[in-house]
Amino acid sequence: MFIELSDDGAGINRDRVLQKAISKGIISKEEGASLSDQQVFELIMSSGFSTADNISDISGRGVGMDVVKTTIESLGGSISIDSIEGEGSTFSIQLPLTLSIISVMLVELQKEKYAIPLSSIIETAIIKKSDILNAHNQKVIDFRGKVVPLVFLEEVFEVPGEKVDQEFLSIIIVRKGDKMAGLVVDSFIGQQEVVLKSLGNYLNDIFAISGATILGDGQVALILDCNALIK
Repeated sequence: MFIELSDDGAGINRDRVLQKAISKGIISKEEGASLSDQQVFELIMSSGFSTADNISDISGRGVGMDVVKTTIESLGGSISIDSIEGEGSTFSIQLPLTLSIISVMLVELQKEKYAIPLSSIIETAIIKKSDILNAHNQKVIDFRGKVVPLVFLEEVFEVPGEKVDQEFLSIIIVRKGDKMAGLVVDSFIGQQEVVLKSLGNYLNDIFAISGATILGDGQVALILDCNALIK
């Protein structure tokens, strides 16, 4: 996937960028002499780089373009810059085709976090343990007049930790066609939009996991494939 952003501003002053980069020690004078125009333009994405003479609330700190580059590369993408002084600049961003943003409900199992796509969720609920029934060796609940089987995610994914006997259980009701299931979790964290990332060829056969995402605190949350959990 390609994203191209263009402006019709003043463009990038090649010589000024080069001189700033040399003065800040980002590159040497000898290295600068061998750089192409595009390589010089991309120096503006170096950490701490800024051509501003004075630091203000919106410029001069040298963190803006550095953050952009770091974020795009963390998603497996790349960014390049082309510019003509006096005419404008073009920023070309390439992102992997498998990249997508989905809305999820983040939940917790022991100390692990999992993400459940909102597109599969009917609603969340808190039930009493005494409301759980047994039918054909399967734990079920009565959900609005329908018998809904329960899926204990800690058991499915063999999450390590001590089991605590709780009076109330947190349930997420999910649907596949006309079938439903109640996913039992330890707690709800909340809704978020996350970037779906593939687990790669070596981990693409893990049961009921469709991918992963990196949360704001750096933790990895596995994204559930609810269709695999509903029988």
